[in-house]
Amino acid sequence: MPKTFYTDHDIEDLKARGVTSLVVDDDVVLTDLARDKARRLGVELLREHDTPPSAPERPYIAKQHSPPVSTSRPQPAKNKNALQQRVHKAVVERLGDGVDSQLLDTIIRRVLDSVGTK
Repeated sequence: MPKTFYTDHDIEDLKARGVTSLVVDDDVVLTDLARDKARRLGVELLREHDTPPSAPERPYIAKQHSPPVSTSRPQPAKNKNALQQRVHKAVVERLGDGVDSQLLDTIIRRVLDSVGTK
């Protein structure tokens, strides 16, 4: 399998497109400048086997926020499931089939719960 090379310019382009992490395995080569640029820009370099099977609980990120004040009625569970499916589909369309489906669903559920979606 051919190797993929990343330079510091490639890292800048990834960050500009909103990419926050890059999986680095045996087929990925980063220049020293690319590693430095990733560190400076906050692009996380993940090893293939370091990727968690599900989203970790991070209290500093997932701390409880009071739900936003809303004058509308809470959404029923079926609307939450429909919203979760729409978000899941949109993410897969944007990022491709390489997305870990279970991890994505866990993240979507946490976000919906944190914004008070019922």
